[in-house]
Amino acid sequence: MDVDLPPGMPFPRVTAVEVIPPYRLHLSFEDGTEGEIDGSRWLRREPPGVFGPLRDPAVFAKVRVQHELGTITWPDDVDLCPDVLYALAHGIPLPGVE
Repeated sequence: MDVDLPPGMPFPRVTAVEVIPPYRLHLSFEDGTEGEIDGSRWLRREPPGVFGPLRDPAVFAKVRVQHELGTITWPDDVDLCPDVLYALAHGIPLPGVE
């Protein structure tokens, strides 16, 4: 399948994350920009899959920056694509991402 990706991909990587309880994330990126994402978007899925444990706000709050990959991660190696995070935080539409 051919997909037209937005100009500039790959996007800048995550440099910092802050949790805004219960499920919002404030992200900083290597280009100096910042943005917020509603993390509950990944928790509403049924079945919840790998995101199930993150429904507990205390577990969700354990998010950390994985500097080697430029993204965020939770315990048990749950992580997200850094391009998706940048696009969501900046309102950039990506094919297949709501």
